[in-house]
Amino acid sequence: MNDSALRIVTYNVRYFGHMLRGLASTVGPKRRVAAALAALEPLPDIVCLQEVETSSLRSTIAHRPKQRGETQLSAFMDRMVETFTNQGREMPYEAFYFRAHHYKLGEVSLYTTGLAVLVNTRNLVVDQHNVAAPQHITHHHVQRLKDRKQSRICAHMRLLRRSDGRAFHIFNTHLSLPTPFAREFWATKDKMGGGINQLHEARKLAEFMRTHSGNEPYIVCGDFNSPPASAVFRFLTGEACLTCAQAAVGQIDPTASRGFPTAGFMHMRMHLDHMFSGGGVRWLDTRETCPFGDTHSRFHGLSDHMPIIASFALDEAPAASVPPPGEIILSPH
Repeated sequence: MNDSALRIVTYNVRYFGHMLRGLASTVGPKRRVAAALAALEPLPDIVCLQEVETSSLRSTIAHRPKQRGETQLSAFMDRMVETFTNQGREMPYEAFYFRAHHYKLGEVSLYTTGLAVLVNTRNLVVDQHNVAAPQHITHHHVQRLKDRKQSRICAHMRLLRRSDGRAFHIFNTHLSLPTPFAREFWATKDKMGGGINQLHEARKLAEFMRTHSGNEPYIVCGDFNSPPASAVFRFLTGEACLTCAQAAVGQIDPTASRGFPTAGFMHMRMHLDHMFSGGGVRWLDTRETCPFGDTHSRFHGLSDHMPIIASFALDEAPAASVPPPGEIILSPH
């Protein structure tokens, strides 16, 4: 990998509770996920996580927080620090949490949902983010169930490469499952990625990315609950003009929905996780990305999903690009 290349991971960690079928989070999975990420060589510059909690009954019943207010992400970052310290290395990541939904029964927090982004601050500078107000993209097919439906969001960050100040954008998301309340759901065999609600969310996502990325390179990744060749995948790689990382480097056939599973449930295998780009991102490789069920992967058994790990380069910036950090352009006015 050349010196200017960057590396990114997207991973649905299932609330760090896969060993207990997602019912509760424990210390062990956090430690094992931290160790697996720390073992990647070179280290990722960006890690996008889905299904990360803040703090709830589910996230604390089997793992009591050390202090009041400790979140699941902060507990995981403690394991990251622990892992790097044990290896005699400095932990380079800064973590950002994007809250999606909060389910409560009275005053008891049952469970929360959200996204996280870890940024390697050795190589990148965080210029902007929407932590305080993540973009809501949920499509509510049945309005009376609006408050019960899990909210879907898009996390956004504008990052600057330390070496030259080159700017690019990261979007992290998790689309809904196809709604069973639509007639189309029962009329088709392959339901994932064909839900009318999923297409609405994909369109909202594409519009949000166009608005906030401008003419700068961007990457969107996450759990799309949609396989290749599905309506959502075709929209994103067609009308939305995005490039699929795995297809770009020849790891998958974008017309085959079942060729490379990234998730599993019982005996089912599904390709639901993706990494797309637009506006000046060139994909280099997806080394260490393994299909679900590959027992040779260091991520095997840690979640009901497998991560996608990719390296990319940024095309040369146009003349009006963002200056390096610390450099100021004076307005002629």
